[in-house]
Amino acid sequence: MKALLVIDVQNGIVNYGDFKEELSLIENIIIDFKDRNSPVIFMRHLDDAEESPLYKHSVGSELHSSLKDYADYVLEKQTPSSFFNTGLSITLEKLGVNHLFITGFNTEFCCMFTAISAFDRGYKVTFIENATGTVNTDETYEMPGLDIKDFVGTVLHWSDAVEVLDYEEYINEYKIEKNI
Repeated sequence: MKALLVIDVQNGIVNYGDFKEELSLIENIIIDFKDRNSPVIFMRHLDDAEESPLYKHSVGSELHSSLKDYADYVLEKQTPSSFFNTGLSITLEKLGVNHLFITGFNTEFCCMFTAISAFDRGYKVTFIENATGTVNTDETYEMPGLDIKDFVGTVLHWSDAVEVLDYEEYINEYKIEKNI
């Protein structure tokens, strides 16, 4: 069974920038999964530090209103990996999931760490590159011209461990299946 993981689509991240395109792609993928009765699992990052935009008792930690009603499951995490000290593995096992699709925020942290962790646990992993987003820029990393989503997608693709697609490739590869 396939499942969609929507990582950290929270106010403290989404309200930081212009993520209309990413949110639209994520929503389209969610609807596709819903149409096939495949599970949609949201991860919610919670920080203990009050100054964090994802402080556990703040509006910033809440799931963004544009997508939160789609969640079949909402799990909480405190590290970049959606697997570390969370109930994700148990949830996926109960659902019989063997193929995990990754979308959400931040591409180079939580999305990438989760994709690698999923592979390490034996899941087939599909990373939908342009259905991820990040608040960071080339300036953050002092690497002029860096396209973070493309860089992470390329690294994961070259690993031969994670399938990396853009939304259009996802549509061509998976939307036409009868049972995603």
